[in-house]
Formats: sequence, C-alpha cells, structure tokens
Amino acid sequence: MEMTCIFCGEKIKISERVVKSDECPRCGRDLRCCRQCAFYDPGAYNECREVSAEQVVDNERANSCEYFTPRGLQATAERPGENAKRALEALFKK
Repeated sequence: MEMTCIFCGEKIKISERVVKSDECPRCGRDLRCCRQCAFYDPGAYNECREVSAEQVVDNERANSCEYFTPRGLQATAERPGENAKRALEALFKK
C-alpha cells in the first residue's frame, strides 16, 4: 500500500499498519498523526469525523489514536495476472 505525506507530498510505501514511530523518509514528519488521517477534518468537533475519538491536542505530532486510517491510501499492486494480460494483448494486437 502507499500513502502520500500531506506535509511534503512524498509517496510512501507502508506495511499493513502505520505505527507511532513511523516518519516520512523525505521530510521526517510523523506519519501516524491526525493531519495524516482520513478522519481529520478541521471543521469537525475535535477536528475529527470519528465521533468516538478522543481529542488530540497537537494534530501534527504522532499519537496512538485507535481510529487512525492513513489519508490518501492507494493500493500499489495490480490484480494478479494484469501484467500478463496486457503483455498478451500487446503481442496479438493488430
């Protein structure tokens, strides 16, 4: 999976889970913080759309919120066989 750092725009490959100590390799900012979360909303109560989440004082620093979901998450792998299918189509293209 891949996420984009909201501070510098770097595309970062991540494992299944982002932990509190993870940082962006380009700018060194925390990856597991409110600003990097899909639920972050400055106009919402406690700046979070997850109503059960506790308030976090500094939304740009790492925290242990159990509702954290990386913002801008993108799958990096294609479906199995997609490359092979494309290669066959190119081979038999008229």
